[in-house]
Amino acid sequence: MKYAIGIDIGGTSIKYSLVEETGTPLFEDKIPSQATVSKEAVIAQIQKAIQDTMDFAISKEIKISGIGIGTPGIIDNTQRIILGGAENIKGWEKLNLADIIEKEFNLPVFLANDANAMALGETLYGAGRGCENIVFLTIGTGIGGAIIIDGKLFSGYDNRGGELGHVPFIADGKQCACGSIGCFEAYASTSALINWFREQTKDADKKHFQEEINGELIVRLYKEGDPVAKNCMEKHCDFVGHGIGGFINIFSPELVIIGGGISEAGEFYIEKIRTSAFRYAMADCAINTKIVAAELGNKAGYIGAASLFFRELSS
Repeated sequence: MKYAIGIDIGGTSIKYSLVEETGTPLFEDKIPSQATVSKEAVIAQIQKAIQDTMDFAISKEIKISGIGIGTPGIIDNTQRIILGGAENIKGWEKLNLADIIEKEFNLPVFLANDANAMALGETLYGAGRGCENIVFLTIGTGIGGAIIIDGKLFSGYDNRGGELGHVPFIADGKQCACGSIGCFEAYASTSALINWFREQTKDADKKHFQEEINGELIVRLYKEGDPVAKNCMEKHCDFVGHGIGGFINIFSPELVIIGGGISEAGEFYIEKIRTSAFRYAMADCAINTKIVAAELGNKAGYIGAASLFFRELSS
């Protein structure tokens, strides 16, 4: 049996685990990522997470095969350098992260884009088991995406593609965090949903502001019949479905898997997106496609990162 450390770096926290070859986490925890402080602070937190996991492995006499790291941003084709594109982590560019971690711990290290790592986890151990053609979306502060074609991760030439959240969506549209305008992410992310809700409630009853406005609150208010939440959720699901309809027309996948915190709102959320997507997609392209929720939840990132040492899905 093989064992690997999986690291999932986010803007708020670093989730980490010791994962066995079956995809089962044997040990898992999380710590703050320090993403707004500096890249050095984030690296120090990664090192703490790895050491914590290694201490557990030593206590159980488990040999570790390597360290897989899922990170925001564009990764070079050697799976060792973060080139850029991670707006939520300060200074996270032109960074030889694999070399730094290998030197510290004397273990092989591979990097993967965080959405790609999640997609690998879902393909091997989650909702995508048994399928070879998958579009994966994670909907949160932004939108991450990954594409599996014929059982292999497709990332474009020199590993620079697969940025599904930054497909141009609306001409002359909203400013996106990536620096472009009108991206899918700017309209279909949870951040966009929250912004719409704030705009529509700024002059409304103060009950909406008695707690933090986030996706969880909006979903709860939607279920309670709140008209503003209902309007915002309908708009959000329609935008998500519209984008997915385009991906179906391009890739005609067996599965579209939707992950991210808001995807755990319930089947009603997936059903609304499903209805919208199939309304916009060409019927002949969509005939073999199913749209489902991710199964691994917030474990997908570190399970997928660890799986880089279990099975090669990248081309």
